[in-house]
Amino acid sequence: MQQISITEIQRNLHKLDSFDIVEVIDKKRDKVKGYFVDSKYLSFINELLAENKRNIEKKEHLAGSLHAYANPELLEKEKGAWKEHLEEKHAL
Repeated sequence: MQQISITEIQRNLHKLDSFDIVEVIDKKRDKVKGYFVDSKYLSFINELLAENKRNIEKKEHLAGSLHAYANPELLEKEKGAWKEHLEEKHAL
């Protein structure tokens, strides 16, 4: 994957035209700041985001349904083990 610094983008924005995916880095802090993805991948990215949102909502729903029947004293002792077990059991 091609890397480009923030300064390079500011000085030469046209460099982004020749790539589909570019990793944007902050050279001073040696940290990845994000990714530039060409607009032709927009529908694919939106599909991934929607799937991720559905998965998060499903996990929240499953945890809430179990919480209604759980013993609060045991919940404190297990520190989320019940939630992990439920997620693993019902994972897609």
